[in-house]
Amino acid sequence: MFYLGCAVWAFKDWVGDFYPAGARSPDFLRLYGDRLTTVEGNTTFYSIPDAATVDRWAAQTPETFRFCPKIPRRYSHEGALMPHLEAAIAFLETLQRLGPRLGPVMLQLPPSYSPERFIDLKEFLTQWPRDVAPLAVEVRHLGWFAKGQAQRLNDLLQQLAVGLVLLDTRTMYDGQQDGLPDPQLASERRKPKVPLQPVTTANFTLVRYISHPDLNFNEPYILKWVPKLVDWLRQGKTVYLFIHCPDEARSPVIARYFYDTLQGAYPALPALPWDSLAQPAAQLSLF
Repeated sequence: MFYLGCAVWAFKDWVGDFYPAGARSPDFLRLYGDRLTTVEGNTTFYSIPDAATVDRWAAQTPETFRFCPKIPRRYSHEGALMPHLEAAIAFLETLQRLGPRLGPVMLQLPPSYSPERFIDLKEFLTQWPRDVAPLAVEVRHLGWFAKGQAQRLNDLLQQLAVGLVLLDTRTMYDGQQDGLPDPQLASERRKPKVPLQPVTTANFTLVRYISHPDLNFNEPYILKWVPKLVDWLRQGKTVYLFIHCPDEARSPVIARYFYDTLQGAYPALPALPWDSLAQPAAQLSLF
C-alpha cells in the first residue's frame, strides 16, 4: 500500500488551486480526503483533540484514509518518556475513534533526547500497545545517527516492529550551499539538519520529504527516492510519504509531481482519489 499526503489540511491559501474556489474552512478536511490519502497529525502535537473532534475527522474522511498523528509534545518533549506513558495511551484511546482511519502514530523526539535515554525509549516502546496502533519514531539528536548507536536503535525498532521516520531535509541545506534563495532557513517551519539513513525497521515506513519551493530543485532528490520506494513497495511494505514545504501553498503540486514520477517507475501504484476529480492536478497554478 502507498499513502501520499501533506503536513496539514487546513490551509486557506489552497483555495482556488488545490481546493475549489469558494471552499470554506469547515470543508477543508473533506476536500483534502477527496484528493490525498493520508495526513500528518501535526495538530495533535500542539493540541490534544477531544472525542467529538476525532469523530468529526472520521465522519469527513473515507475509511481508506489514514491519519498519522503525532504524540503530543507535552509527552514527547518534556524529558523522559516513561512518566508520560499512561497519558500517551489515554491519548491513543481517543484516537481509536478513527477506526480504520488510524495509521501509524509518530513519536517525534526533540534534539535534546539523546542515546543516553535508550533504556527510557526501550521501555516506552515496549509498553506502547503496538497491536492497537503501530508506532514510528523520529530521532533528532545527532548521537542517534552515529554508526554504533544507529544500529542499536534499528535493532530495537526491528525487534519491536516499530517504524523509523525518515526525515529528509537535504533540499533545505543543499539549496543554501548552491546559493539559491532559501526561505527554508528563515522559516518557522525549519527542520533540523540530520543525516538521512533510508532503512526500514518494520513492515511500514514514514518518509517526511522537506521539499524546496522551487519544483525543479527537487527533481534530483525525488529521482533518488523513487527506486528506494519502489523496492520497498515490491517487498510488500506500506509507504507513507509526506510532502512538506516552508511555503505550504506549494506542497500539493510537489506531492503530485513526486507521485507521478513514482508511478512512472511503478505503474502498480494505487490511484489517488485526486485522479477522479474534474480539476486535474495539471491545472494547479502554483508556479
